[in-house]
Amino acid sequence: MSGTSLDGLDMACCTFEYQDQVWSFSIEKAETSPYPEKLRHKLALLHQSNEKEIRKIDTELGRYFGDEVSKFIRRHNLKADFIASHGHTVWHRPSDGITLQIGNGREIARASGLTVINDFRKQDVEMGGQGAPLVPVGDRLLFPGFDYCLNIGGIANISFEEGKERLAWDVCPANMVLNMLANRIGKPYDDRGKAAAAGNTLPGLLAQLESLAYYDETGPKSLGREWIETHVFPILKGYDVPDMLATFTEHIALRISATVGKSNAKMLITGGGAYNDHLVKRIKELCDAAIILPDRNTIEYKEALIFAFLGLLRLKGINNVLGSVTGAVKDHCSGRIIEPLSNDQK
Repeated sequence: MSGTSLDGLDMACCTFEYQDQVWSFSIEKAETSPYPEKLRHKLALLHQSNEKEIRKIDTELGRYFGDEVSKFIRRHNLKADFIASHGHTVWHRPSDGITLQIGNGREIARASGLTVINDFRKQDVEMGGQGAPLVPVGDRLLFPGFDYCLNIGGIANISFEEGKERLAWDVCPANMVLNMLANRIGKPYDDRGKAAAAGNTLPGLLAQLESLAYYDETGPKSLGREWIETHVFPILKGYDVPDMLATFTEHIALRISATVGKSNAKMLITGGGAYNDHLVKRIKELCDAAIILPDRNTIEYKEALIFAFLGLLRLKGINNVLGSVTGAVKDHCSGRIIEPLSNDQK
C-alpha cells in the first residue's frame, strides 16, 4: 500500500481463514519502507508530469515495490501465495472517468516471482463508480463488530452499514494537509498534534473550510490530490502555522462528527491520524461514539491488510467492490491478475 501521505511503502504479510461463513485474519509481519528522497520527490510532483515521465516512473516504482517485497519476504522467512498491490495514485478524477495508480504489476511479478493482483480501481470507474473507497468490503467482512470504521490517512474516509447496505465515502482531507503545514515549520508531521494543540482555531478560516462545496454532496463521493491542491491549499496561507494546524485539525474533527452524529456507536479509528492525540481528543469531544484504537499493526496496516483481502477475493472470483459504496452499477470483482514469467519467458 502506498498512500497519499507519501510516508513510504506499507507491507503486510496476512493470513485469512473462512469458517462457518465468517472471515478472520492475522497480520503476521508488517513494516514500512520509507521512500528514498529522490523517489518520494518524483512521486510528489508526478501528477504534473507528462505521459512519458509517468510511464517511466510506473516501471521504476513497480521494480522498487517488487524488490522491497522480496527483501521483506526473505528478511522474515515468509512464504507468500501472491502480492496484492494498491499502487500509488497519480490521478483520481472519477467524474472525468480517470483514475491512475502506478507501480507496474508486471515489474512487481518479475522482481518477486509471485502472482500479482493490482489495478483495483479502474474497472469500477468504467462501471460508473467512484473507484473509491474500496476498503469498505473489508470493513464489512473483517471488522463486523464496529458500527463505524474510520481511517485517517492522507484523506479521512469512513464506512458503515445503513439498512442492508454498506455506505462509505471520503470525509475530508487529513494528513495530506496536516503534513504539508508541518513541513512549513521543518517537521515531517505534527507529532501527536502538539503544534495544533498549541495553536488557536481561526473562526474565519474554519468557516471557509466548512463551506467547501464537497461537503454538501451526498455519497458516493471521493477526493483526490487535485481537488485538495485546488480548493484547500490556496486558502491555507497568511496565518501562523500552529494556528492553521489547529484550525484544520478542528475542521477534520467537525467533518467526522457531522458524519457520525451523536450516536452511541462503536467507532474503530486506524491510520496515522490515530496517533494524533489532539485530533482524537477533539473527535471524542464532538461526538458520542465510543472510540476504539486497536493494536499498532491494525492502526498502521489496516489498508494493506484489506488490499491483501481484496486480492484474495479477486483470485476466488468473489465480489470485492460494493456498488452501494462506489456508485457503480453493481457489485463486482475487480483487479488485474498478473502471473510471474516462467524462466523461458524472462
